[in-house]
Amino acid sequence: MKRFKEFIPLWRFIREDRRKILTLISILFVASLAGLFTGYLIGSALESITDKNLTRALVCLLIYFLNSVLIDHGLGLFARKELEKEESKISRNLSYEAYSKVLNLPAQAFEEKTSGEIINRVTQDANSLSFVFGRVIRIVSAIITTFILFFYIAYNSYFMAIEIILILGLLFLLLKKYNPLMKDAHKYRKGKQDIQTSLVTESVRGIREIKTLGIKKNLLKEGSKNVDAIDDGNIKEIKLNRDFNIIGGFLRTLMEVGVFATGAIELYYGHISITFFIAMTYYVYRYTWLMEEINDFTIEYQKLNVALGRVNELLENRLYDDVKYGNENLKDPQGVLEFKNVTFAYPNESNTLKGFNLKLEPNKKIAVVGRSGQGKSTLFNLVTRIFDVKKGEILLDGINIKDLTETSLNKNISIIRQEPFIFNRTIKENFKLIDEKITLNEIRKYTKMAYLDDYIMSLPKKYNTILGEGGVNLSGGQKQRLSIARTLAKKSKVVLFDEATSALDNNSQEYIKKSIDNLVKDHTVVIVAHRLSTIIDADVIYVVEDGKIAASGTHEELLKKSKIYNNLYLSENSDSN
Repeated sequence: MKRFKEFIPLWRFIREDRRKILTLISILFVASLAGLFTGYLIGSALESITDKNLTRALVCLLIYFLNSVLIDHGLGLFARKELEKEESKISRNLSYEAYSKVLNLPAQAFEEKTSGEIINRVTQDANSLSFVFGRVIRIVSAIITTFILFFYIAYNSYFMAIEIILILGLLFLLLKKYNPLMKDAHKYRKGKQDIQTSLVTESVRGIREIKTLGIKKNLLKEGSKNVDAIDDGNIKEIKLNRDFNIIGGFLRTLMEVGVFATGAIELYYGHISITFFIAMTYYVYRYTWLMEEINDFTIEYQKLNVALGRVNELLENRLYDDVKYGNENLKDPQGVLEFKNVTFAYPNESNTLKGFNLKLEPNKKIAVVGRSGQGKSTLFNLVTRIFDVKKGEILLDGINIKDLTETSLNKNISIIRQEPFIFNRTIKENFKLIDEKITLNEIRKYTKMAYLDDYIMSLPKKYNTILGEGGVNLSGGQKQRLSIARTLAKKSKVVLFDEATSALDNNSQEYIKKSIDNLVKDHTVVIVAHRLSTIIDADVIYVVEDGKIAASGTHEELLKKSKIYNNLYLSENSDSN
């Protein structure tokens, strides 16, 4: 049972159609059971001819014909085709849930796992179930029917029965030896494929940097090593499969020859009837077919077991727990954000925030500054629940953000990063992801507020322009403004800017500042800034040092009373001179 533990989580994907599946399995079993009469009917027909009993021979052949057409080929084929449909449905649901689980993984998962591994778990591994479910049922059905058939064989010839048991025992020992070897070989190859998929994904997303940095040869060299490792894994699997099939084929042939030879000897001495001997020429192939199916399925099973194990690690939360949300909804959001005694540390690091306290009010331009590594961006990671606090709490309008529903939290808090992610779709479709019902007029209203509409309208396809992977067709400032426009469409009450203007030219920076000024009128706007020149007009500036608020005030006030702020400002000005 332990060997099949990875199949247990699949039960929930079967429950919905379990009655239909059980009915189809029953039909398939009946069809397989009906097939047991084939050999006996053919043998009986031939023996009837030798006995000059033509009527009995014709009746046996008629029963064989009806049994084969109506039950074996008719009902059996119907059940197999319907099971393939169910199999496809299970595979589809499994793949979708795996994708859903990925979207619910905590940020830690994406820091510890490569993108290639996550992508392969959702795509290749989840889809590996295709055409296996029905095959398992057919093999199990065949095992049951051949077990029943064994009693008929043993009743007529215990010598043949002993031969079959011995050869099946040898097959079992073969499976026991090769199963772990094939599983390890496949697991090794899958790991190397994950690495190569990550490399390809990074190469596609970073193609411009690859060309400008002149690192194509280095990446090709790395890719070549990955492909060689995958090929080594393939060769090892092929060799194991070859050896396994050679030995398995020998055992099948041994069974056929042994049973035929024993049958011929026993028939010669009159120990068995012609009917049984002819029947065995059919039945022995049932056993050799079953052996061949077990051989082939063993190879597929090891691949499937590895794949299901990787998928189940997602589905069963074995690697990481899902982010859990509450049941509270914000009905009339005001945008008051408060940190109360917050302590936080990234995995395997010391505390970044230590008893942190801060209350942020709406309708103000609020800035957070400080030296690198002091916890500025961490505040945004905690507010958006990319990470959760270790101690203390974060409140939005007096409600702990852990108690908010996922929809309520995400709708009311937006973050605009230094490099916002733009989807490889049209401009219009990027907004449709926010709101399926949004109109072009509404989209243009938001892009005008972000000072981007004029540029979009100058494009040949205007709002139907495809932006490319990661928005590569836009400049840094245009990405920022598009991200602001999307946030406006989302109608979030709290808008967070994480180093949003640090890499922009003066012209783009001016546009972003105007957009932020528009947002301040009706939102809680918080800016984490590296360049102090971008936030000197903020209503209040908080200085973070050693995981706490060290000072607060306007730009002029902080120059007078905060040594830390003064040093940051002087350092920036000296760098610019």
